[in-house]
Amino acid sequence: MTTSIEPPKLLDQVRGKIRLKHYSIRTEQAYVDWIKRFILFFDKQHPKDLGVTEVERFLTYLAVESKVAASTQNQAKSALLFLYKEVLGVELPWLDDVERAKAPKRLLVVLTQQEVQAILKQLEGTHHLVVSLLYGTGMRILEALRLRVNDLDFSRKEILIRDGKGFKDRVTMLPVSLAAPLKAHLEKVKILHEQDLLAGYGAVHLPYALAKKYPYAARDWSWQYVFPSGKLSVDPRSDDAVIRRHHVQDQAIQRAVRQAVVDAGITKPATPHTFRHSFATHLLENGYDIRIVQELLGHSDVATTMIYTHVLNKGGRGVSSPLDVL
Repeated sequence: MTTSIEPPKLLDQVRGKIRLKHYSIRTEQAYVDWIKRFILFFDKQHPKDLGVTEVERFLTYLAVESKVAASTQNQAKSALLFLYKEVLGVELPWLDDVERAKAPKRLLVVLTQQEVQAILKQLEGTHHLVVSLLYGTGMRILEALRLRVNDLDFSRKEILIRDGKGFKDRVTMLPVSLAAPLKAHLEKVKILHEQDLLAGYGAVHLPYALAKKYPYAARDWSWQYVFPSGKLSVDPRSDDAVIRRHHVQDQAIQRAVRQAVVDAGITKPATPHTFRHSFATHLLENGYDIRIVQELLGHSDVATTMIYTHVLNKGGRGVSSPLDVL
C-alpha cells in the first residue's frame, strides 16, 4: 500500500525557495506578506491561474489607490516576480502597464559632528555602543546587530561585516575609542552566554549550512552575537521550535535614537541610518579618497558614494549669498 504525499502549500514553497537562496528573514517575511495580499486581492485565486495582467492591476492599485511609496511598490513587485519565476516557473514579461509610484527626490540627512556628539550623550549602554559603531564604521544597523564575536579583530583594529547588502563581505575599521568599551561589553555577554549553556540553551543561529558542517559551533563563544537580546525566543526558521537568544532588535535602536534626537533638541529627521550618511560625509570632508569611502561602505559603484559629495558644497553649492557681502 502506497501513501501519497501531498505537495507543500504555496507559501511553504515560497519560504523553502527563499531559504534555499539564503535570503534574510526580513525578505522572507516581506515576500510572503505581499504574496498573501496579492492572493486575497483576487479573492483567493491561485497565482497559477493569474498572470501579468493581474500583477499589473495589483501593482497599479498599490500606487493609485493605496498611494504607497515607490520603494514599497518595488518590494511588492519583487515579491511577485520571485513567486512566478522561482516558485511557479513562469517568466513574466516586462510590466509596461503598471502605474509607477513616484519616488521623491530628497537629499540625505547628515548630522554635524556636534550633533552626533549631542545625540550620543543621550544614549546609554548597548544603545550607545551600537550607535557609536554606526557612526564610527559606517555600518548599516542590521550589519551591526548581526556581528558575531569572531568578527571583531582587536589586534588589527578591524571588523568583518558578513553578508552585507548584495551578500558581500567587507572589512571596516574598529574605532580605537570603542575597543575598551566593546571588550567590557563582551565580558558581560560571555557571562550571559555561560548562563544560557548551564540552562541548556546557548546555541545561536548559524548562517547557511554551518550548523550541519560544524555541529558544535552554534554553542561556541566565538559565534555568539555581539549584541544579544535580553530574552530567549523561538527561532522562526526552525522546524522544531528551537529556543535561542537572537540579537537585539533594530526597532529598539530606532526608538532609542528617535528619543535621543528629541532630547538633544535636534530638529533634523535623524534615524540610525543617518549615522552611516554622516560617517561617509565626514570622511570626505576630512580629505579621504572617495574610493576608500566606497570600499568602507560596501558600494559596488562609486556613483552611489558620490551622493555624499552634495554636503561638501557648503552654503548652496559653494556660492556666497550677495547679502553677506553688503
